Amino acid sequence: MQNKKYDLEDRLVKFACMCMDVCELLPNNRTGQHLQYQLSRSSIAPALLYGEVQAAESKADFIHKMKIALKELRETRVNLRIIMEKPIVANPKIDLAFNEVNELIAIFTSSIETAKKNILLKSGK
Repeated sequence: MQNKKYDLEDRLVKFACMCMDVCELLPNNRTGQHLQYQLSRSSIAPALLYGEVQAAESKADFIHKMKIALKELRETRVNLRIIMEKPIVANPKIDLAFNEVNELIAIFTSSIETAKKNILLKSGK
């Protein structure tokens, strides 16, 4: 049986690969190249940051690192929205990536809130 703590890591890696597929669909012009650079950077970052999350030194460190990954996910979401709304390119892969980023944002938001509540409970507030 696979260890549950790596399920999110696997999902983040797959998401990064989904977004790289979207990057490959973008046109080779200034707009496409800029969005490709931004999307590749922001969509890969959460997977890399999650490695740091797993090695957090405290609950506060865990929350901080999760928030940084969440910021990158939100940036990715906006980038995908721009690609969809322009529309620079139309492809079902973009919709799949957009749906996945929304789910990942919900997961990270919930995890951060749970960790904050646990800190408050532990401190007796």
